[in-house]
Amino acid sequence: MIEERKGYATVGGAPATLLGPELKIGDVAPDVTLNADLMTEVSLSDYKSKLKLISVVPSLDTGVCDAQTRRFNQEASNLGDEVVILTISADLPFAQSRFCTVAGIDRVVTLSDYKHRAFGMAYGVLLQEVHLDQRAIFIVDAEDKIRYIEVLQEMSEHPDYDKALSALREML
Repeated sequence: MIEERKGYATVGGAPATLLGPELKIGDVAPDVTLNADLMTEVSLSDYKSKLKLISVVPSLDTGVCDAQTRRFNQEASNLGDEVVILTISADLPFAQSRFCTVAGIDRVVTLSDYKHRAFGMAYGVLLQEVHLDQRAIFIVDAEDKIRYIEVLQEMSEHPDYDKALSALREML
């Protein structure tokens, strides 16, 4: 049975239902498969030895998602090789690639949840009404334990970038 959380999230102010479990700090991060490109799949376990900041955006074709991805791309150069920033969206992989090329995104890894919505379901951020992932930040340590979570209530709100980056830097 799929867990449903009604009333937690909104899309344009309208109530929305999140599908999947509500993860907590200290939980083992679910290992899911996502698309790096149309045919190549990767798992989060491919980044096992890294500290992972997972930036979840509904679609890179929106202003807030664009800003979120640009901000973390800019910050990535100051974080060192032990950190990987993954931006996950339901966009098709070639749309993600086009966005990165046009926006100059070169330090963030974009992964697509388009095929199975496996990330959204496993991390409890899949919006039932629109089949996109709700905006969120997860920080996962090198042992795959979740150390930070921010799931935004309203899809169009920005995450607390400074709080997430501070939490990440404390783990370095």
